[in-house]
Amino acid sequence: MALNCGIVGLPNVGKSTIFSALSSAPAEAANYPFCTINPNVGIVDVPDPRLSELSSLFKPERTIPAAVEFVDIAGLVKGASKGEGLGNQFLSHIREVGVIAQVVRCFDDPDIIHVSNKVDPDSDMETINVELALADLDTLTKRRERAERALKVQAKGEQKSAETVLSALNKIGPLLEDGKPARQADLSDDERAAVYDCHFISAKPQLYVCNVDEETMKAISAGKGGNNYIDKVKARAAAENSEAVIICGKFEAELADIDDPADKLAFLEELGLAESGLGALVHAAYRLLGLQTFFTAGTDECRAWTFRIGDTAPKAAGVIHTDFEKGFIKAEVYSYEDIVKYGAEAKIKEAGKYRIEGKEYIVRDGDVMFFKFNV
Repeated sequence: MALNCGIVGLPNVGKSTIFSALSSAPAEAANYPFCTINPNVGIVDVPDPRLSELSSLFKPERTIPAAVEFVDIAGLVKGASKGEGLGNQFLSHIREVGVIAQVVRCFDDPDIIHVSNKVDPDSDMETINVELALADLDTLTKRRERAERALKVQAKGEQKSAETVLSALNKIGPLLEDGKPARQADLSDDERAAVYDCHFISAKPQLYVCNVDEETMKAISAGKGGNNYIDKVKARAAAENSEAVIICGKFEAELADIDDPADKLAFLEELGLAESGLGALVHAAYRLLGLQTFFTAGTDECRAWTFRIGDTAPKAAGVIHTDFEKGFIKAEVYSYEDIVKYGAEAKIKEAGKYRIEGKEYIVRDGDVMFFKFNV
């Protein structure tokens, strides 16, 4: 299961710079709007010190981290929902991602042009959110027309489905008309399933990325706080029950150029940071999507796998291969903390911490698992 994250925002807020730094896959970055027309895609390893520790214990032939796909989507502008700035094309790219990371400019620099000629996070966020809502409103209108036609069909089953669709749309519509996201609608499970085919953009989880300059990042790491721009973004994120991640695009670009892991760590420590912007962004996206990680470990391979919170052991097995889920028999399980504490599987067994779990077992973050199956 790969996490798919679309990076959006107004032109010249630092999206492409951040994308290039996070994925180490250069994207065109320039000081003019719409330099990114076709979306750039980068597959990025998810940083997880637990996987590194497992590898040091098992010394496997290969170590494979979980992956996240970042999609750098061209800058949106006011009127994008009506096609301004090739907006329709860009909006279609957003529909294909699982979570949206909205980059907001939180720094002053007269040499970098702002599309509105002023740095105003509130206005910037409002512009993006309203355009996404307006795009969804067009989708809703078309879906409503289909549902209303279905009500005239004699088949009661189709009429019942149409009624459920209209019930959901009646809850979503007023929000979109007010420039608010569809994800704020209080839908039942049936209503949510009924309008899944709409693929509303604003129904996707969204987090905010504060792009700051180096001086602000240094001040934050020194415990001196950020700036008023960051405060505005955090307030918006909190109101939406989301998260705000602080990243210095320029700093991340410098970090991406360092190949040696020890040198990377030293660079982070120099600024007093526990993790890079990549780690903070990925972990925030995981939380929003309700994702966690389990591991498989051995002398041949140590690997991190992504699963959804609440998944049972067979579901987690299916992440590796569908045959594992179909023919699931049992899972041998112990925790990451136990392998670190005892140092070897044999010691874990001696301590009674090595467990055999069945089909009803709910997988936990950090579980190390070995599946038995028969197909």
